[in-house]
Amino acid sequence: MGLFSFLTQELAIDLGTANTIIIHSDKIVVDEPSIVALEGSTGKLIAIGHKARQMHGKTHENIKTIRPLRDGVIADFNAAEQMIRGMIKMINPRQKFFTPTLRMVVCIPSGSTEVEIRAVRDSSEHAGGRDVYMIYEPMAAALGIGIDVEAPEGSMVVDIGGGTTEIAVIALGGIVCNQSIRIAGDGFTADIQAYMRHQHNIKIGERTAEEIKINVGSALPDLDEPPGDYNVRGPNLMTAMPIEVPVSYQEISHCLDKSLSKVESAIIAVLEQTPPELYADIVSKGIYLAGGGALLRGLDKRLTDKINIPFLVAEDPLHAVARGTGIALKNVNNFSFLIR
Repeated sequence: MGLFSFLTQELAIDLGTANTIIIHSDKIVVDEPSIVALEGSTGKLIAIGHKARQMHGKTHENIKTIRPLRDGVIADFNAAEQMIRGMIKMINPRQKFFTPTLRMVVCIPSGSTEVEIRAVRDSSEHAGGRDVYMIYEPMAAALGIGIDVEAPEGSMVVDIGGGTTEIAVIALGGIVCNQSIRIAGDGFTADIQAYMRHQHNIKIGERTAEEIKINVGSALPDLDEPPGDYNVRGPNLMTAMPIEVPVSYQEISHCLDKSLSKVESAIIAVLEQTPPELYADIVSKGIYLAGGGALLRGLDKRLTDKINIPFLVAEDPLHAVARGTGIALKNVNNFSFLIR
């Protein structure tokens, strides 16, 4: 087994719109933003992950920063392949002469079309994957939370990622009903950018909007433990003079309200399709929240009040999908729901 395991490397990859996480032998070995910096003229790789993110929005014409995934789907094939390959290299940078064959489990949005699944498979194979398996994100999230997905009872997972929000009811090792909507972390960031432009006449970039979301993001206008105001600096749209604006969490909860209402509607739509027996299980167990969006302050309370079913935030929601993908990797031959 020793030699064989040396020749075969097993990786679980959570290929996210915002972050890509790779798990190798039960440990998270790569956790980087899904972004690459390429040379403008030749398309040569300059940086990936955190280094490329520091360049994002600050480049000149010879450097392009690209986020290869949009709305959970590969939008730039070449950049995606370079990113996956580069991140696999990060695991053991010393291996120059010998590249082991890779067995991968990659997770994909539950609303993926055949073409989108094909794109992920091709990118993974080009990056060196010999055996590539896919798993749907809500399924991976459920495994990562610790739900027994093969049990004859219903569990509901809402995974709010960077590009998509995945809502699924799972029973007997399969997805009974699901919905994948393209309103998630990136949408919230765009809402904040638009709000700052209209309300405060200040122009901010994607990274600053992200900072605002992390520091004062909220789903409710009154929290028990409110965060302090966050100061934002930027150019005034009219005069281009620098201004500084304090932003409160109430403002952000107001500006995210529309998007969050759409997420609520999607959850209710999935509950409407749920068979009554499974519905009863879900009401008694509660609905699990995973993904980076689950970290939004007060989101669980807002959803619980609106839908009258308890919402529970998974522990370490950012890594739930990756952990579940890792569990699927160990049980590649036992799980029938993996897509080959």
